[in-house]
Amino acid sequence: MDNYKLPENTRIGHVHLKVADLQRSLDFYHKLLGFEIITTMGDQAAFISAGGYHHHIGLNTWHSKNGPQPPKNSTGLYHTAILYPTRKDLARILKRLMDEGQQLTGAADHGVSEALYLNDPDGNGVELYWDRPRADWPKESDGNIKMYTKFLNLQDLLKELDH
Repeated sequence: MDNYKLPENTRIGHVHLKVADLQRSLDFYHKLLGFEIITTMGDQAAFISAGGYHHHIGLNTWHSKNGPQPPKNSTGLYHTAILYPTRKDLARILKRLMDEGQQLTGAADHGVSEALYLNDPDGNGVELYWDRPRADWPKESDGNIKMYTKFLNLQDLLKELDH
């Protein structure tokens, strides 16, 4: 089979999640994280967005209403990544999460980005991150991007709010 190359401007449009309780998921994605509700389908589905797009995240209970969280050591979605425009925006959501008592599952400096990790109410991983400017991405000696996972100093991130 020949390798196929995607068109240059292809991007991932949205993620659609099976959830056990639609309102509980809306409390997390809409009330806590700030996504806008674009439309709902009764108590079965909701489509939410950042910036008025038709939807970045779909949430539904069609096959999962009141269902259990998936087992930890199984296949499935690792996380949904939500890209913030600036480091200061990432600091703002970190402060909000802390103020609301939301538990992080991790935080990392990946060289190309800085990221916060948490789980939604159904145990789906969520990454909140910002990308450093492309010119600042670390490179290998052969020019390839060098990504890594290092400690992210959350107190240093919060200092962004002082500017």
